[in-house]
Amino acid sequence: MPRATEPVSLSKTRARHVWLRAQRLDTTAPFGEGASAVAAAVDHLGYVQIDTINVIERCHHHILFTRIPDYRRADLKQAQSADKSVFEYWTHALSYIPSKDIGYFLPAMKAHKRDGHKWFASVTPADTRKVMRLVRSGPLTIRDIDDDVLTEKEHLWQSRKPSKRALQLAFYGGAVTISERNGMLKTYELTSRHFGWDRPPKAASASDGITYLLDRALRAQGIVSLDSICHLDAPSKKAVRRLIDARLRRKELVAIALEGAGKQEHWARPEVLEQTGEGDPGLVHILSPFDPLIIQRRRTELIFGYGHRFEAYVPKEKRLFGYFALPVLVGDDIVAALDLKTDRQNRKLLMQKWSWVGNGKKQASRKELKRRIEEELDRFEQFQLAE
Repeated sequence: MPRATEPVSLSKTRARHVWLRAQRLDTTAPFGEGASAVAAAVDHLGYVQIDTINVIERCHHHILFTRIPDYRRADLKQAQSADKSVFEYWTHALSYIPSKDIGYFLPAMKAHKRDGHKWFASVTPADTRKVMRLVRSGPLTIRDIDDDVLTEKEHLWQSRKPSKRALQLAFYGGAVTISERNGMLKTYELTSRHFGWDRPPKAASASDGITYLLDRALRAQGIVSLDSICHLDAPSKKAVRRLIDARLRRKELVAIALEGAGKQEHWARPEVLEQTGEGDPGLVHILSPFDPLIIQRRRTELIFGYGHRFEAYVPKEKRLFGYFALPVLVGDDIVAALDLKTDRQNRKLLMQKWSWVGNGKKQASRKELKRRIEEELDRFEQFQLAE
């Protein structure tokens, strides 16, 4: 299909500025503070990934701290458990999602309720009846169930407790939701009771779901490709592309010829390209390897010239940066990768390895860069050790 207009040429430098602005990494405290800032950040980004690794602070807290300088862990608990402005469900991974968007996830919940889930095929009707009977009596954690007969795991990350697998299946089916987290211990509650529903909200249509995917990516990425919109969701690409073509014809999107992208197509809203300014060049961010700026490795390498290696599952002798290296963004450039570990017992942040990458390798700028990064490390350490 012919394009409505010729693509707009865009340099990698300009693309970085657009992406950093979309990610709200080019200014200080873009969302304010407190639980309302958590809700605003999750709403703008579309989701904040959850992960169990806690060599340093778990990634959901880390991602929020990066964009909310005064962030406290209690702010997320307030948003999830009291304000109920965010909830947990699966995007490309388990994530915090704006509660107002739950209608877009109800079709997946209904499908899992109807068809089950491949990860929990061993859950029996008796297991499900047991946990649902218990949760109807009130919120519960897996520790509240002590009469399980342990079974063999079907895969590495699966629990040996049949009740936990049944709760997880009920979660994917939408019958229960996670109403609270303490560390990684989850409290399950009936979804309708948690949200106070007399009846559930209306499930989004398939076309509305595709519109949601595209709009979420445009808001949080600024410049998008099919791969970045449909991250780990290849089946949606065909429908997303049809919607992009329709918006191109209406001139609601413009095609982008991104420097170095070759044949990979990109698009943006016209008003995004009209924005000027480069943000605050003095900002330093120590990023989670699960940060939205980093998680799509090929995109990060294309636009920043830096392909992050997540080496937690790489044999030690083959690691370049370390077990849990964190990319460091200074201004609009990723200049280092720091392998850190929080020693909670002795209350200090340990530097396992410091690797310079990209322009950080240049000797002339390294001394000043190191000083600025160390200042941010002091702030990062305070956050790591705070209760």
